[in-house]
Amino acid sequence: KIMDDLTRIALRTPGIKKVSAVAGNSYILNSYGSNFGSMFLILDSFQNRLDPSMHANRIAERFRAEAESTVPGASVTVFGAPAVPRLGRAGGFRLMIEDRGDVGPHELQAETDRLIAEAKKLKVDLGKRDDNGNPELSPLLGNAFTVYKANSPELMLDVDRDACFVRGVNPADVYSTLQATTGAQYVNDFNRFGRTWQVRVQAEGRFRNREDDIRRLLVRNEDGDMVPLGAVVKVKSSAGPLVVTRYNTYPAATVNGNVAPGVSSGTGIAMMERLADQELPRGRLAYEWTELTFLEKQSKNEGMMLFGLSVAFVFLVLAALYESWAFPLAVILVVPMCVVSSVAGVAIAGQDINIFTQVGFVVLIGLACKNAILIVEYAKRRRDNGVDRRTAVLDACKLRFRPILMTSIAFILGTVPLLLATGAGAEMRHVLGTAVFGGMIGVTAFGIFLTPVFFVLVDRITSAHLYRHPWLAKSADGVLYVLGFRYLRPLVVHIVRRLSRYNPRA
Repeated sequence: KIMDDLTRIALRTPGIKKVSAVAGNSYILNSYGSNFGSMFLILDSFQNRLDPSMHANRIAERFRAEAESTVPGASVTVFGAPAVPRLGRAGGFRLMIEDRGDVGPHELQAETDRLIAEAKKLKVDLGKRDDNGNPELSPLLGNAFTVYKANSPELMLDVDRDACFVRGVNPADVYSTLQATTGAQYVNDFNRFGRTWQVRVQAEGRFRNREDDIRRLLVRNEDGDMVPLGAVVKVKSSAGPLVVTRYNTYPAATVNGNVAPGVSSGTGIAMMERLADQELPRGRLAYEWTELTFLEKQSKNEGMMLFGLSVAFVFLVLAALYESWAFPLAVILVVPMCVVSSVAGVAIAGQDINIFTQVGFVVLIGLACKNAILIVEYAKRRRDNGVDRRTAVLDACKLRFRPILMTSIAFILGTVPLLLATGAGAEMRHVLGTAVFGGMIGVTAFGIFLTPVFFVLVDRITSAHLYRHPWLAKSADGVLYVLGFRYLRPLVVHIVRRLSRYNPRA
């Protein structure tokens, strides 16, 4: 009945097109229970939901609010699809509270419920201010819940083997009768209408819904007589956990939830860990993240590590190409400026540093170095031909100024559609576009003026007597030899010439 009520609420909620409801099953927990229910809300086409009030998060908020106020018999939580397909069953986080001290299901439930209650009180500063200029604190979590209950009603069936022996009943027949009536028992298959169908036996619901129905079931004994199960089975009411989950061999309670809009997942993870460390009794209960949150914790610093490796790789390739450790610095030194400009653009747009921003940082390495190489390569070639430092740099700036501006402006304009994108997933394109857009403006504005300065500084260093010391040259050659770039240099030069249509005779 409750699932029917929730279905009617969902169908009259604007933006929801269809509903698929399943009673008795928790899709998120992949478990069954009489008080579980799952609903899949299929939204209308995105072109019909262009208004911000019709976006998925707003629709979910309206449905949750109406369901909680209209159907008091249900605790309704709404989750989006998992961020990575097939990695978890819903969006948000999943925290496993583990019983490592054998405290039992009742204390595990009490501590889990207390942790959720304290988590719902957590507030975070999102940078908003009230009329008096004081910071407005927003809730950390959008919702959090657990279905772990240690006192769910159960029936304990105790088969009296002595009574079975007296009445000539085989205990295996008792179990088979219970399975074929209160549960479901597979019989065989048959082919019909071009398909294979399974035959399963089960009693009608009205004959297995009550405790007394079990006692009235009949089982055949060795003499062929029918014996009621009440004569050989004791039925007792009890209570226990509805779902028993083991995580890393420990009994565990599952906490599902998600952070509130505007709160980053990293902030949510850090604050939940701090709260769990404070509230959970040490040595008896512990916590572990699972699914996507577990992977996010593992890859927390990988974005910046990949950024550093990308810079190092570009530097080593340029060192092998120019056969110099110094001149690649004139190219690489412009990268921090593009990152600072990208971060400034993200901050002005009110966005956060996430995985898409980090992808933009890696993209900017190549774009920034591309502009710097145009100046450095020509200036170095002029210096090798005996031209003085000032003339070489000025000639390179005059010759490369127009190509740098043309390519930079073209790429900046190419990121504008990302900034103005609409449709499903537009927030991801906004973040990536903002990072690249701001970084390219910084590369264009600062790179044109700073790259010649970097070249002059590097050229002065390489002209110094200390830099030309034989031992320094041998050390550099040894490092290149160990890294293998001595052997890769011909391949790198060939690839660069083919890509840039470089003319060796020039």
